[in-house]
Amino acid sequence: METLQRVELIKDMVQQAVERGATSVEQIHRYVADLPFEVLERAGVLDDDRLGLRRTQRHTIGMVYDAIRRINEEVGRFVSDQIENLEDGRALAERLRSRTAEEGQRRKTPRAQRTAEHQRSGG
Repeated sequence: METLQRVELIKDMVQQAVERGATSVEQIHRYVADLPFEVLERAGVLDDDRLGLRRTQRHTIGMVYDAIRRINEEVGRFVSDQIENLEDGRALAERLRSRTAEEGQRRKTPRAQRTAEHQRSGG
């Protein structure tokens, strides 16, 4: 496996870990953030959440973790694009090296032929 392929694989693994981590932390965050509402409801202080505080809080928490996921996705896409650019650059450099070597070989051939002819003629 080439180095850039390994980098891409590691990038994918990190991206998956961030995705899973964000989901796990979001679930824990929602649970912990919901505890005060449960306590207030049991105490009879918050019988009817007319203002939608719980829903607003859940929505806000969801927005934060959705943003983390979007950023993770964008960073992953950026890294993949850069890896692709490196691969394209390597391929281009290889083609240029190959072309330069071919041109150099063509230039050497007449000279090598002259040298061989010179040596055959006893020179």
